[in-house]
Amino acid sequence: MTSRTTGEDRKPRLRADAARNRAQILAAARTAFRELGTAAPLDEIARRAGVNIATLYRRFPDREALVQQVVIDGFALVIEAAHQALDAAPQDALAAVEGFLLRLVDERDILVLPLIGGPVPTTREAAELQGRIAPLLEELLTHARAQGTIRPDATHMDLITTGAMACRPMPYLPAAQAAALATRHVRIFVDGLRPNGTRPLPPSPTHEELSVHLHTDPTES
Repeated sequence: MTSRTTGEDRKPRLRADAARNRAQILAAARTAFRELGTAAPLDEIARRAGVNIATLYRRFPDREALVQQVVIDGFALVIEAAHQALDAAPQDALAAVEGFLLRLVDERDILVLPLIGGPVPTTREAAELQGRIAPLLEELLTHARAQGTIRPDATHMDLITTGAMACRPMPYLPAAQAAALATRHVRIFVDGLRPNGTRPLPPSPTHEELSVHLHTDPTES
């Protein structure tokens, strides 16, 4: 059985007020990074969090530490959602796939991840968490294949990239409308995973192929 422990579980517990400040800083950072990129001013993040800049630096000693914690939290959510889907997979694996994607849509504010335009992992902890996602999703797909409910050429990268696109912020739309549209697209995608009457898919990109582009500096082109 795959362990569900993340790096966050191994860290000492904070006092209630410190934990609250930390959560507020991370929430403000996610919003600021989506709007302004990871170069968003730290004093602006502190202002949005309702704390002073000294409090931010007590929780996160530099910008990179804050950025990487946002990445880690996003990967940890994906891992938790994948485990939840695996728990449901023996009953109906395709429904579990849909539940996994809808969970990401519901909590997309936490998902400031590379495929959604967010920062790439640069720490060992973030990279280790990212590396745990693909095997979990392949296990989920294995259940669906065994049940005969999913097309055989679907891959974990289809789930990852579709989840990323469904969770990408949609400008100018109210949150409720954006969520309804993302849910609609997830359900269309899941119906397309069914094995009957489908056309062959073009080859899926690998994680390595996508990562090359994620790490490319657009100013170098």
